[in-house]
This record gives sequence, C-alpha cells and structure tokens, in this order.
Amino acid sequence: MFDQISQFVRQNFIYLHPGYTLLNTVVFGIILGISIILLIKMFKFLKKDPKDLVIPLIPFIFFGSSARALVDNGIYPLTYILVTPGIYLLTGFIAIASVLSAVLIERKTNFDYRYTIFAVGAVMCIPNIIYLGPINWVAFFEVIGIWAIISSIFVLLRNKWWLLKDKFNLSVLMAHLFDATSTFVAVDFYGYGEQHVLPTFLTNLTGTAFVMYPLKIVVILSALYVIDSYVEDKTIRNMLKLAIFILGLAPGLRNFLSIIMGTF
Repeated sequence: MFDQISQFVRQNFIYLHPGYTLLNTVVFGIILGISIILLIKMFKFLKKDPKDLVIPLIPFIFFGSSARALVDNGIYPLTYILVTPGIYLLTGFIAIASVLSAVLIERKTNFDYRYTIFAVGAVMCIPNIIYLGPINWVAFFEVIGIWAIISSIFVLLRNKWWLLKDKFNLSVLMAHLFDATSTFVAVDFYGYGEQHVLPTFLTNLTGTAFVMYPLKIVVILSALYVIDSYVEDKTIRNMLKLAIFILGLAPGLRNFLSIIMGTF
C-alpha cells in the first residue's frame, strides 16, 4: 500500500518530466493557498507590509526561474531539487529564511531589512548568470519589444482608471503580461509547447498562444478589482497581490530565459 502511494506521489507531484495535469495543478493550488495563509500570519507577526518586498524578492524569483531554465538547457543536471516543485520550494524556503533573518538584523542594527534580502538574492543569482551562456538576441528583443508595446497601453491608462493608479497593481499586471509575451513568442514564433493545463487547452482551441493576453488581462484585472474592493485588511490584500505578482513573473522569466538560450 505504501509503495503504491509513494509511486502515485512520484508520478503526479515529484517528477522529472515536464508538464502539468489537472490533478497536480489543483493540489499545487491548495498548497499555495495554505502557504499564503501562513505567510500572512508571518507578516502580521513581523509587522511588515508584503508590498515592500516586490523589488527585494526579484533576485529570488530570478534565481528560481534561471535555475529551471538552465536545467532545460542541459547546463544544470535534471534533479528533483532543480525542477518543479523542488526549485520553487527551495527558493521559497531560502527567501523566507532571508526575510526572518533580515528583520532580526534590522531590529538589532536599524539596517533596512529590504537591502539585506535583496543582497542575499543577488548573491545567489551570480552562478546562474555566469552559466547563462550565449544569448539569442533576436528572441530577447522580440519578447522585450512586444511586452513593452502591450504594457504601454496599460501604462497610458494608469491615470484614467483608479485600479491602475496603484503602482503595485500595474506591476502585477505587467508581470503577467511578460509571462503572456514569453509564452506567445515561444509557441507562435519558435514552435515550443505550453505545459500548463488551461493555457494548453486554449492555445489548442484557438491555434495561437496570443490567447494568453486576453486571458491574463481579464483574470488579473478581475482579481485585482476584487482584492481592492472587498479585502479590507492591508496585509492580506498586499500578500495576495505579491503572490499573484510572483506567479506571473516567475514562469515569465523562466520562459524568457529558456527562449533566449534556445529551449523552452
């Protein structure tokens, strides 16, 4: 019985092959929800605003995404700790430990905890940056250029719509537009495949990954509207936004780095 359960877990949740299923997508979603609840309690205990960590956590996001891309490119070995969910669990645990340590250092020295967190993440990224190797500059500018064009629409709208006047909201949306762009360029320009359940279904249905744009725009703006309209607690509100930001930027960076190194 134990062997059967162990085999089921390995096949569906801890595996080396790429791609997601409906089952593990739901389970990972539940785990994410529980993690967010625990993080909200942590931030309340520390008396810190999750919003303040948007920039300090970017190096950690880059670390996890670039490590995953380097595995895809055959530079790092294909091991459980370097693929989903291992790499993101590892990155998450290190990030949480860094936050707790940085807050402790701040209380003893008055040194802004955000700088400590950013510095730790930046140092972690150094080996990954070194191994990124030759860059496909055509793919690089395709992604950056298309993302800039699509994002500029919402940047111009920020003063006309209260939802986007909040820089945090705009950053969350732009992170997901970056994810949509990296997917669109990879699938439509270079013939790569999508790994997630819903995007795969919609891409197959429409014949183009451009469908990611309306999907992301509708879902993310709706989520931000609901959060700002109905979530009164500041810590909960900003933790939800931070989680959505990471869920957009992390896969977007992984896809982007994989494309410019020649894999996806």
